[in-house]
Order: sequence, then structure tokens, then C-alpha cells
Amino acid sequence: MNEFLNYIFTSKDQIITLLLEHIKLTALSVGIAIIIGMPLGILTSYVKKLNKPILGIASVVQAIPSMALLGFAIPFLGIGTPPAIVMVVLYSLLPIIKNTTTGIDSINSDMLEASKGIGLTKFQVLVKVQIPLALPVIMSGIRISAVTAVGLMTMAAFIGGGGLGYLVFSGIRTVNNYQILAGAIPACILALLVDGLFSIVEKLVTPISLQKANNKSKVAKIRARKIQKGILAATACVLIGIFAVSGLSKKISNKKVITIGSKDFTEQEVLGNILSELIERKTDISVNRKFALGGTQVIFSAMQNGDVDMSVDYTGTAYGDELKYKPISDVEEVYNTVKKDFKDKYNIEVLKQMGFNNTYTLAVTKETAKKYNLKTISDLSKVSNDITATTTLEFLNREDGLVGLAKKYNLNFKNTVGIDGSPRYAALMNKESDVIDAFSTDGLLKKYDLSVLKDDKNFFPPYYAVPVVRAETLKKYPEIQPLVEGVGDLLNNDVMSELNYEVDELKKDPKDVAVDFLEKNGLI
Repeated sequence: MNEFLNYIFTSKDQIITLLLEHIKLTALSVGIAIIIGMPLGILTSYVKKLNKPILGIASVVQAIPSMALLGFAIPFLGIGTPPAIVMVVLYSLLPIIKNTTTGIDSINSDMLEASKGIGLTKFQVLVKVQIPLALPVIMSGIRISAVTAVGLMTMAAFIGGGGLGYLVFSGIRTVNNYQILAGAIPACILALLVDGLFSIVEKLVTPISLQKANNKSKVAKIRARKIQKGILAATACVLIGIFAVSGLSKKISNKKVITIGSKDFTEQEVLGNILSELIERKTDISVNRKFALGGTQVIFSAMQNGDVDMSVDYTGTAYGDELKYKPISDVEEVYNTVKKDFKDKYNIEVLKQMGFNNTYTLAVTKETAKKYNLKTISDLSKVSNDITATTTLEFLNREDGLVGLAKKYNLNFKNTVGIDGSPRYAALMNKESDVIDAFSTDGLLKKYDLSVLKDDKNFFPPYYAVPVVRAETLKKYPEIQPLVEGVGDLLNNDVMSELNYEVDELKKDPKDVAVDFLEKNGLI
């Protein structure tokens, strides 16, 4: 418990910043959902033919997995907050539409006739009678949507949208339970607060005469309403303050800005922080950090769309996964092809290779290696029928991953399971898996003291880390090239493994690890 509280104290600034981001994104999403959902609910209550189609579409959207919806949105909206907001808005519509329709339809027909009898128009009946009487039911739907939105918005971090999900995803990748809790607990508390606030609104919009009977006098109820209104006013002021500060920070930000992105594993975050800190401290350029953006195709699409200006890729990944060539082991040929094709096809510059080759490998526990006498991947092929392989989803489906590896070594695993990030290490240590894919510089290999199987047939291509930057960005800020290429010379396999180990095992923040590295090497 003390260690968790210590983590909370040391990371309080980051937690508060992410919490404010989460509140802003959730409030914006729910607000948009209300603006869209209530008119649709009113429409379906008036035009009965539209009831089933509109509710049917909203129900289908609700049934689509949130990750799939994000994936669909990225090609059209890029990364960051827009696709996350769209996802949450779409998920929030069904309860609002349904409750608006139900609330309006449940109003007594005699009351509507009386309203028409005193000369009210249809619009006046809607505004002065139907909506006020239906508000308690409508607010119930909004309340459900708002609470759900708090949880769904954690997905925003997966595509660089910010929010508390960043701590959750980062904690999962590094097997850091304190970090997971630091993101999950505030999100849970926020959901409870949102539920409480909308409960107050629900009571405020319900006429006293329609509220359930209790022992409170009318005066006490009126006094309670005043307190509730005060709470809501204070909440509204806080939300306005959050949006105002956010807008102001954008206005006063440095005009010279580049966006650096990273994939969703430890090494990428460390490298992203190294480049970001170096550029910010050695130039007058500000860096917009978009880390942990998912797999290769997410970050590559973001660079093509201009959502990300720079990232660190790997030559083998670029050659096989992005350019779709069959894997080869020639280091120079791979690099030269990637450099030429990225420039010609995508107008992306590939800078000098860094000094480490983070190639794929397969790893097993020492117990498994001894049991089956495993030293090479060829040894593994002899017993693969009895073994379960747990790999990342990306490795599972790539030609330079398990697809090509199985053909090369004639592997036929008893079972294959796709698990992203560090949970596959947990599966290995819990004996739910026998072999996993890994990167040769993973800090978790050292943490769990695993045996790495030799690629004795040289299947895996070289995976030297290479900074990639949009050509227009490099032309605009040429001063970043010597900085980036200079730091790359200092990174070899041992150094990179140690930096990853500090994050994965010693639970250091990737930014702190990056700053320490730069300071020790006299770069800042």
C-alpha cells in the first residue's frame, strides 16, 4: 500500500493532467451526443416509421466492439481525440434516443389534448409540455450514457487521445499494477461522481409534485434543490475552467511544433522521449508527444496523414510489413530499399540507422528449454505439436512474423494465442503458454531470465531502429537531423536493453529514463 501511495505522490502531476483531459473529452462527447440524440428521439416519437430504423442503427453501432470502431475511424479522422470522441458519441446515442422517445410517448394523451385545446401549436406543445414532462426519463438515458462514456474514453489513449487510459495501457505493457490502478481508480471515482451529478440533475428536472413521497416538507425540498443547483453551478464552472485553460494553452504554445509518435511498447516510448527531450532542449522547437499509438499500421497511417511528423521504425518492419516485400537478411539492401521507397512512395525521409538491431526472437522459460532441450528454433520445430505459442497480434499475422516463420521452420503449434504487450510474458510465467515472441532488446527478457532461441536459419530480417520523418517537416526543421542521428550512434543492443529494463523492472518513467540517458552522455 505504501508503495502505491508513493507512486501516486510522485506521479500526481501526470495523473491530474490526464484526469483533466479525461473530463474534457468525456464532457465534450456527452454534450455532442445530447445535441444529436435528443432531436433524433423527438423525431422518432413524431414519425413512427423512423422509430425502428433509427433505433436499429443505434443498436447495431452499440454492438460493434469499441476497438473495431476506432479502427474504422482512424483512416478518415486520423489519430488523437477526433476518432475517440466520435466513438464515444456513437456509443452514447442509443440510451438518449430511446429514453427521449419513451419519455415523450408516455405522456398522457388527455394532457396533450388539453394543451391543444387552449390554443398551443405543435411546437409549443413539444417545448412547453412534452419535453418538460419527459425530462426525467430523458435525463435517465443521458445519465447512463455519461457514466458509460467515462469508461469508454479510456480507449482514447490507444490512439494518442490522452486521458486516464494512458496509465492503464502503459501499466499493462510494463506489468506495473500501480500504474494500472493510478489510471483505473480515478476513472472509477469520476464515473461515480458523474453518476451522482446526473442524479441531481434528474431530481431537479422532476417536478416536486411528481417525486416519490417522503417525509421531507416542501420547504426542505426547495432548500435541497437550491443546494443541488449550487453543486451543478460549481461543476459547470470547473468544466468551463478546464476548457478555457486547454484553449489558452494551445494559443500560447510555441508556433514551431513537431509531433513525435511511438508504437505501444516500452522501447518505443523510451526512444520517443529521447528524441523529444533532445529536440526541445537543443532547439526552439516544441514537441507534441503522441506515444503508445498501437501497432505499426496505426503509426504509419498517422505519418501518411500528417498526424505524426516523426517516429522510430525498424528496417525489417518497414521492409516486410509496410512495403510488403518478402523478408531478407541483407542489412544494407533492406535499409537502402526502405530509404528509397519511403521517400518515393510516401515522401518520408529515413534517417541514419541507430546502433542497435532489435530483431524478433522466440523465448521460453529455462524450465521449458531444459525439458525439451531447446537452443534453436529448429529444436522447437521438433516439439511444436506439444507447445502453445502466445505472440503479439501483429507478429501472429505478419509474413516476417509467425506466418513466414512457421513455413521456414515447419512449425505446427498445438495452439496459438494472440496477446498484445507484456501480458504474453505473464502467460508464459503462469505456464499458460510455452513460447512467446519477443524483441531482442526487451527488458522483460532480463526481468524473467528467459532463454532466447537462436534463429539458426536466419529467417528474421534485420530490425535496426531508424528515425523516420516527413520530408516537409525535415525541410522546415533541418536542425533536427544531426541531433537525431547523433544520439542514434550511442544506442547499441546492451544500452537499449538496459533502458528498457529500467522501465519494465525498476518501474521508472520512460521520460525519466530518457532524460537520465541524455544527461549521462552529455547531450543535455
